[in-house]
Amino acid sequence: MILFWIICAAMLLTAILFITLPLWRKAASNNEVLRDAANLGILRDQSTELETDLRDGLLTQDAYEQGKRELQVRLMEEVKSTDQPVKPPRNPAKVLAITLAVLLPALSVPVYLTLGNTDALTPQESVATDADGIVRSEEGLQRLERKLKRLAKNPNDWWTLARSYTELKRFPDAVRAYEQLVNLVPDQAQLWANYADVYAMAHGQTLQNPEVTKLLGKALELDGNNATALALSGSAAMERSDFAAAITSWQKLVDQLEPGSQELQMYSGGVKKARELLAAQPGGKEKLALLSIGQATEKPAASPGGAITGKVSLSPALAGKVTPTDTVFILARAAQGPKMPLAVLRKQVKDLPLNFTLDDSMAMQPQLKLSGFPQVVVVARVSKSGTPMAQPGDLQGLTGTIKPGSKGLNIVIDTVMP
Repeated sequence: MILFWIICAAMLLTAILFITLPLWRKAASNNEVLRDAANLGILRDQSTELETDLRDGLLTQDAYEQGKRELQVRLMEEVKSTDQPVKPPRNPAKVLAITLAVLLPALSVPVYLTLGNTDALTPQESVATDADGIVRSEEGLQRLERKLKRLAKNPNDWWTLARSYTELKRFPDAVRAYEQLVNLVPDQAQLWANYADVYAMAHGQTLQNPEVTKLLGKALELDGNNATALALSGSAAMERSDFAAAITSWQKLVDQLEPGSQELQMYSGGVKKARELLAAQPGGKEKLALLSIGQATEKPAASPGGAITGKVSLSPALAGKVTPTDTVFILARAAQGPKMPLAVLRKQVKDLPLNFTLDDSMAMQPQLKLSGFPQVVVVARVSKSGTPMAQPGDLQGLTGTIKPGSKGLNIVIDTVMP
């Protein structure tokens, strides 16, 4: 950075000299002085001619004297007195040179600081993550923290930091990261649900906390079917012995879980237990009957057609930059919000061109599913490192923003990552 500013100062000084020196050296023409000097020369010439004509006998003495008197009168009239020194006129070119020398640095530096990107000149910290995008080393976490001090508005790095601290069970640090993340991306229910989860873990490992209730309410306000928020809301209701609320939250979660999954078995068991506890309370059977009637009359939400299909091919212009065994990742990620892949398919270059399908079964995390986001981007990438994270030198092609359920996409890998 210091070297950059030294170079900028040298370039600015060069520009100032290039502009101001010619102006400084330019002398203002003194037209009056030049005119007087010219007139004086003419009068000398005429006086010399009179003396020559008198000597040659072309003029009489009277004519010569008369001519001399006329020249003297003209000299008095046309030539200014030289008794007082001639004050040189003010040179506007020098004034302009001084003005520009002051204004150029005074304006260029603030303009660059306003419009330029000084962070682009700072060496970027490379942070190593594992296959799940988690930073596990203390050195890597410190590098990421330093990077976020410079680039605090980078939601992708905050997302990585929050997940890493959560995975390492450093919940107070995870709370701090999620606080920054939801400020940058306030419209993602999953982030608010995760925030509520780590907040509870950092504050006594209990969901009975007004802030946790507030965060879960925000998540369900954004997405009433968010799995994490429903699961935590049901658990919070069980903690406060509100078994009807627990049944409502968990049953809504059970209705959207995949048949035969462990999550379905666990939360179905939770619903059963909550029913038993509710029935054991005074008046609980009546509440349970009313609750069952209400659930029976609800119309189940339509299952989203989230599967995306299409074809991936490699541009012939890039064929010489890959080998048949290079890894190809086809992944979908949210158009806005976390950049963690929602669905991933792994192939090799030798499989191209390839017809693909991405759906919820390919999710890297159960709570981040393709069908849970309204808009996504599909990326096809030839990875030289063999990992889904983009690296310089990887080859890539991608779609614009599309909806889950889009069919017949055509993706051409035609770009080299810088």
